[in-house]
Amino acid sequence: MARQEAVNVEFSGLIRENDLVVCGQATAEPVTLTEALVAQAGHLPAFRIMVGPIFSDTFSASCAPNVSFQSYGVIGNARRLAKAGRLDVIPSNYSAFCADFAARRHQADVVLVQLAESGGRLSASLSNDYVIDAARGARCVIAEINPDAPFTFGAEWPQDVPIHVRAPARRPPVELASPPLDDVSRRIAAHAAGLIADGSTLQFGVGRIPDAILSSLTHARHLGIHSGLINDAVVDLIACGAVTNAEKGIDAGITVTNQVIGTQRLYRFVHENKMVSVRPTSYTHGQNVLARLNRLVAINSALQVGLDGSVNSETLNGVAIGAIGGQLDFVRGANASGGGRAIIALPATASDGSSRIVANVETVTTPRADVDAIVTEWGIAELRGCGLAERARRMIAVAAPEHREALSALLRAAR
Repeated sequence: MARQEAVNVEFSGLIRENDLVVCGQATAEPVTLTEALVAQAGHLPAFRIMVGPIFSDTFSASCAPNVSFQSYGVIGNARRLAKAGRLDVIPSNYSAFCADFAARRHQADVVLVQLAESGGRLSASLSNDYVIDAARGARCVIAEINPDAPFTFGAEWPQDVPIHVRAPARRPPVELASPPLDDVSRRIAAHAAGLIADGSTLQFGVGRIPDAILSSLTHARHLGIHSGLINDAVVDLIACGAVTNAEKGIDAGITVTNQVIGTQRLYRFVHENKMVSVRPTSYTHGQNVLARLNRLVAINSALQVGLDGSVNSETLNGVAIGAIGGQLDFVRGANASGGGRAIIALPATASDGSSRIVANVETVTTPRADVDAIVTEWGIAELRGCGLAERARRMIAVAAPEHREALSALLRAAR
């Protein structure tokens, strides 16, 4: 297919029956292209769209019925699709999901990508994920060139991957502002911060609790970043001198990430900044890389944790509302890192008042054998090396006080 320049992309003729369309995820969503695709979808053959986290309002349950959706998890506005029964979840570690595109176990037909351009060079900008590997085997690659997207190093678009259609972006990249912190998040952060020593290398996810933990670390020194994502809080930690990346063991002085998820403040910071590297998943999540990091502290969350330490980050009442993501990769990487810690941080109660510390989880995302420390607003349950009886005792101690007796009764009944 010859390369075309297009102001308005017409998908008729580009999308074929049963095609798999892969589009950039999270803040890397090429919104000009995805909005046009959704608007034209009802006049196209039946096709599938592969999405990741959705932070835009592009995809909704009212999308044309000939479109079906797939994802490796239910994150952000993907929950709207899942709630409507329109999202087929592929239960996969994020790193394996990306590797499956490289190995052609997932085969894209059409790829929609947002790119930044600087001095004739192209960069995947805000995410160096599965899209590049998907594009290598795709019939048609459509690139939205966004002048407001930052040019990032590490995510340069490979010269051997052709772009068949180029289109100008009509709006800036998607932004995701940090949610306001609440008392529970601050209490969790106060406990978790005690597990993070100077010189630690940090991995973290999206949400109120990771943000609270990061905001509590401004006093720390010589922290490093090697994470699946970075957000605006990283700019603050670098600005105050807490993050220097000097003691990571590898990539000295460089913040390493797979995705950039934040606001224009973060995007301006990473633009042509050689001290930030947006690397592929094979590097950011690779066990051989993570084990080489000094004092890797993995900070992840959960929907439930069982009394034996098993972690559920995927489903509640049989409904998918989360994802495996990179949790297991980073938990195991932190366990293999010299001086590393794997922290699972979550509120002790759900919004309906039920306990998130439960007798048994319904889905196991991180097995009990891999768990290190569980943190709630009520304290820290150190589980590594503990037998089942002691684990249960420690887990009940970090449950909400109003649920402890019921959990103890369940434990007694099970003996």
